[in-house]
Amino acid sequence: MNAETREQRVAEVWADETIDDEHRIDRIRDLVGAAPHPAIGAFELGGAFDSAGHEAEADIHYTAATVAGLDAFDSDRAAQMIVQHASTLRNLGRIDEAIALLREAGEHPSTGAAPKVFLALALHSAGRRDEALRIAIEAVEPTLPRYNRSVSAYAKPSPSSERSATKASR
Repeated sequence: MNAETREQRVAEVWADETIDDEHRIDRIRDLVGAAPHPAIGAFELGGAFDSAGHEAEADIHYTAATVAGLDAFDSDRAAQMIVQHASTLRNLGRIDEAIALLREAGEHPSTGAAPKVFLALALHSAGRRDEALRIAIEAVEPTLPRYNRSVSAYAKPSPSSERSATKASR
């Protein structure tokens, strides 16, 4: 099967609303062997497990995709995997790892503001609500048709939150 046909079949599996999660995993697993690189197959299988709520299995496949060099082979999927893997890590209770992964994520057209949004979610899960809100506001601000200056100002830490953070770090 050529790469274009394979990509089309993967897209069809994801678009098929008549199949359940386990069937989707099986169909993706069937296509893994035809992937042009092992990292792509691991990423896709990780996504199928992730979508089905099997985070531990997803983590294994996302890690395999990273080790296999997904970032060197497909930058779009690598950027998407950072978001997906970090979300999985957060769901597994590995919040600090999720935060670290998302902080290192660069901007990429295939993910837009998603890394910042998921970073905000991870920070919120870590109990860092002020920082989470600031990051979320920073993510959405560029998309606003107006009020950018006001929203930007609200995203800046207030002197009272800076004082609280300073006291907490002592």
